[in-house]
Amino acid sequence: MLLISSLLENTSKAGLKPAKLVLEDGLVLEGYSCGAEGEVFGEVCFNTSLEGYLEVISDPSYAGQIITMTYPQIGNYGVNLDDLQSDELALRGLIVHEMCFTPSNWRSSVSLPDFLSSRGVVTLAGVDTRTLTSHIRDNGAQRGVISTIDLDTESLLTKVRNSESIVGINLAKTVSREVKEEFNELPASHSFAIASPDRARYNVVAYDCGVKKSILQGLIRVGCKLTVVPWDTPAEEVLALNPDGVFLSNGPGDPGAVSETFSQVEKLIGKVPLFGICLGHQMISLASGAKMEKLKFGHRGGNQPVMNLRTQRVEITAQNHGFGLLFDSLGPLIPALSGGEESHHTDLRFWAKAGIAPVVQNEKFGRIQLTHVNLNDGTAEGIAFLDQPVFSVQYHPEANPGPTDSHYLFTAFTKLMDGNVDYLDIDIAKDRLAGWVFGEAEGGNRA
Repeated sequence: MLLISSLLENTSKAGLKPAKLVLEDGLVLEGYSCGAEGEVFGEVCFNTSLEGYLEVISDPSYAGQIITMTYPQIGNYGVNLDDLQSDELALRGLIVHEMCFTPSNWRSSVSLPDFLSSRGVVTLAGVDTRTLTSHIRDNGAQRGVISTIDLDTESLLTKVRNSESIVGINLAKTVSREVKEEFNELPASHSFAIASPDRARYNVVAYDCGVKKSILQGLIRVGCKLTVVPWDTPAEEVLALNPDGVFLSNGPGDPGAVSETFSQVEKLIGKVPLFGICLGHQMISLASGAKMEKLKFGHRGGNQPVMNLRTQRVEITAQNHGFGLLFDSLGPLIPALSGGEESHHTDLRFWAKAGIAPVVQNEKFGRIQLTHVNLNDGTAEGIAFLDQPVFSVQYHPEANPGPTDSHYLFTAFTKLMDGNVDYLDIDIAKDRLAGWVFGEAEGGNRA
C-alpha cells in the first residue's frame, strides 16, 4: 500500500486512499479508492463493454454484484444523468484499471468519481483488470470484498468467506418498484439522435423485476402506453387492466428464487401476448417447466455475437446474465420440425451450423422453438412459442452495441400484439435504422 501511495504522490491522483480487493479463493489485488469509502461484499463479475459504463453501473440487474470493467480507462466522457437506467444504484461495488477524473464531453454534468462518491459506491482503481478477468474466467465467478477501511488480508478473507452468496436469493424484489405506476419518460437530451416515438396504440403492462429505463423507453418508441407493476403482481390484477400485451423485464440474481413472478407468468401464457427480456426470458422458461444453469462467469458486455436461427443473421448484442436456460429441459425434440434430429445437442451452435431452428414439445404449452444462440459458447439466447403468443430473448435489444442490431424485437412485439403470425419476420436492416433521426422517413416518423 505504501508503494501505491508513493506512486500516486506526484500525479493528479495524489492523496487518494488505498483500497484492497480479496476474493474467496485468496486472490488479492491492491489499488486506490476513487469512490465512496467503506467495505462491500458481492459476486465479482466482469463486463467487456467498450463504452456505456454509466448504463452498466445503473443497471438494476447488477444487484448483489461487484462489477469489473475490462476497458482500461473508465470515466472519459463523464456522467449525463439522463442516461441512468435506474434512479437508485443496485451494484455492490466497482473495479476499474484507470479512472478518469477530468472528463471531456458536452453532455457531461459531473465526473464519474464524484458521481460514485455521491451515490455511495465503493470503487477500486489502479489494479490489473486483465489479471482479475482471466482469474474469473479460469476459476468462475465468486464472492469478493472491496475495502477502504480494513486493509488486512486475513481479516478480509475471513469476512468474504462468511458472506452471502447470490444463489437462492431473490434480488428482484429488492430493485422492483412497490406500487403500480404509469411510465412515459423520454429524455429530451436524447432527441438529437433518437427519432420521435410512434403514436401510442398498445396498452402494455410491464412487470418490474429490475427494469432498465431504456427498455421502457424502447417500448414507448414503438407505440406502447405503459403501466409498470411490481414483480409479484397477481396475474388476475394484470388481466384486469385489459392489456394488449405483457412485458417481462430484466432483473438480477438467481431466477429460480423469483417464483412469485414465474408462477404468475404461467397463468398469463395463453391469455395475452408476452415478451420477455433477460430475467423475463428466464421467467417464461421456468413457467414452462424448464431448468436453469449458473454460468461459470456469465455473459456481460456489448460485444456478444448471437445468431438468429430463423434468419441466419448474426446480431452483435449487449448482455448481462449469470444464469441461462437449458434448452433440452423444455421438452423432447420434434424431429419433423428439427431437421430430422431426434436427440438434443449440449452445444447449441450445432443448430447454427446446421441452419435449423429446432422445436421441442413442451408438456405445458405445446411447441417451443429455439430462435437465438450465443456463438461464443453455444447457450440459448431466445425462444418462441408456436402455439401461444409468447417469445423472449436472453440479451438486451434496448442497448446499442451493433448499434441497433436487435431493435427489431420491440417491433416484433407490436406485430405479435397485432396478431401477426410472422411477427419475427422483419427486415432487420431497415428496422435498425428507423429509431434514429437519420433513419426517419421524409415527412414523418417510422410506421
